[in-house]
Amino acid sequence: MPGEILNRLAQRMEREEVVPGTVLMREGGSGDRFYVLLAGVLAVSQRDLGARSVLRPGDYFGEVAPAMAVPRTATVSAMTPAVVASCDRATFDEFVRPLFADDD
Repeated sequence: MPGEILNRLAQRMEREEVVPGTVLMREGGSGDRFYVLLAGVLAVSQRDLGARSVLRPGDYFGEVAPAMAVPRTATVSAMTPAVVASCDRATFDEFVRPLFADDD
């Protein structure tokens, strides 16, 4: 993502500090926020598969629901104190969705 666009996206994102155990999104729920992890460690799990992965600073999550208009595909919760930045669907559509578009 070009620096100018990244800067504009960052200006529109909301920063949030979360405590361990906080559920940021729940599998099956609705949601239109896209997240970037700035600090801390988050756990990703799915009901049928259990623990799936660990997210670290710089990782992003929550793109599937707004990109595909489907329910959340996983639960993401804080394992440690964490800081995330998130944006709404309109901001996602403007800045992030084009990154997932086919180049065909």
